[in-house]
Amino acid sequence: MTEPVAANDFIRDIIRRDNEQGTYGGRVQTRFPPEPNGYLHIGHAKAITVDFGTAEEFGGLCNLRLDDTNPDTEETEFVESIVADIEWLGFHPHRLLHASDYFGQLYEWAEYLVQQGLAYVDDQDGETISAQRGGFGKPGVDSPFRDRGIEENLDLLRRMKAGEFAEGSRVLRAKIDMNHENMALRDPVMYRIRHSHHFRTGGDWCIFPTYDWAHGQSDAIEGVTHSICTLEFDTHRPLYDWYLEHLPLPGDQPRQIEFARLEFTHTVTSKRRLAKLVADGTVDGWDDARMPTLRGLRRRGYPARAIRAFCTEIGTTRTNSRQSIEALEAYVRRELNATAQRRMAVLRPLRLVIDNWPTDASGAPVVEYFEVANNPENPADGTRQVAFSGELWIEQDDFAEVPPPKYFRLSPGREVRLRGAYLVTATGVDKDEDGTLTAVHATYDPATRGGDAPDGRKVKSTMHWVSAPHAVDVDVALYERLFTAQVPGEATGEALDDLNPNSREIVVGRAEAAVADAAPGQVLQFERLGYFAADPDTAGLFHRTVGLRDEWAAIQKRQG
Repeated sequence: MTEPVAANDFIRDIIRRDNEQGTYGGRVQTRFPPEPNGYLHIGHAKAITVDFGTAEEFGGLCNLRLDDTNPDTEETEFVESIVADIEWLGFHPHRLLHASDYFGQLYEWAEYLVQQGLAYVDDQDGETISAQRGGFGKPGVDSPFRDRGIEENLDLLRRMKAGEFAEGSRVLRAKIDMNHENMALRDPVMYRIRHSHHFRTGGDWCIFPTYDWAHGQSDAIEGVTHSICTLEFDTHRPLYDWYLEHLPLPGDQPRQIEFARLEFTHTVTSKRRLAKLVADGTVDGWDDARMPTLRGLRRRGYPARAIRAFCTEIGTTRTNSRQSIEALEAYVRRELNATAQRRMAVLRPLRLVIDNWPTDASGAPVVEYFEVANNPENPADGTRQVAFSGELWIEQDDFAEVPPPKYFRLSPGREVRLRGAYLVTATGVDKDEDGTLTAVHATYDPATRGGDAPDGRKVKSTMHWVSAPHAVDVDVALYERLFTAQVPGEATGEALDDLNPNSREIVVGRAEAAVADAAPGQVLQFERLGYFAADPDTAGLFHRTVGLRDEWAAIQKRQG
């Protein structure tokens, strides 16, 4: 069950008006058309949510159509990853399609435009064609081949298709207006020669359609009613409409609607830059938990439901803006607070020895067990038994031999609560020859089992702990922002110049035994520390998803 598109979504208003006017007979059909030349990222999640969510809300259909018109960069691997990521996000395409399914029809329509005198073959190279287009306020220059006869153009186009010409030697262009104020209408290229192997069509084609030529026509062939695109295609809409208006379409002409793309602070979604991070070894791959790809976010423990909810609730606008990454993290935190089971783990261990802890008849330390809720937010998750003994692990930061002002955690002579167990008071420390702290000694009050004193005395700090004899080792990846700047590249001119060289730290911690039972990909709350996802491939490795502190709420408070 997917979430509905936000009620203030202007796209809904357009579709509702079309339905009221009977524009498409009340039918709604959308599509999500990524190019299979990389992995989907968080920006795509917004488009996916809008395309699929809109269709679902209006009882329509949404296809996944792979825009496979560039054989040099596209691979089956990317197709498979796109399909899997969309399914993970919670959406199910009505049909899986490819632009290459329509290569035959697109070519027939290209010949049709040539026969109508609306397209011609240009022998100039790309650099020359680009220069002749002029610029804003600067008129274009007609190609010397613009007025070729129809028969000659047809002959050249067919020979292009037959593979007679070298790559880059000719293109097919639409014949529109070289002085149009919209640069997209200055005789755009429709076909270019590529002697490359295509992952689906092999060597069947050596001319390939441009995105503008393939996009609208593919929509029309499929029966798309509302072609929802991001805002950079706004200036291409007149060309989208021009092609459709000059072709014998099999049905209604689709309507293109544009909305602002989703961008975040401290984040880069450029496929070129992300590919460089992978190629240079800056990250471990496209699914590195620091990457903004859906695969990376999944590995890090972001719930699909939280991503969908965020994309839905922010709605769509016609104005580009950059969302705070902390706002998305707030949705992740909210979802995980309701669903993640709690465990205790210590990331930077310090040994705590309880000197007055009892022993049994054989002299061995007694082991007690405490019943602890797996998730206080969800009683149905039940409880678990957590071992407690006379030797524990606590966080190094939870003890200060010389406490600073307003430090309420453990220090010599101070009493604190050990979560769900006992009140303890620090009595001394052990150090090695170098003066490094190796252990803290304490006494416990047996009357405070469960964490409360019968005499009503209060303590100001509750600390988590792990029984040392029962602990399991865990490798924990701690993350900072991959980019230090809020807007990477804004000050430096190149986003990759703002990379954070210390974006990941791996520490070896200790955790209660139940942590070892975490399923691959399962997210746990390590109490007082944050949410951590079990790596899907490496046992014992956890990625910090988000901390417990709501940074977005703090930002809003400061701005308010």
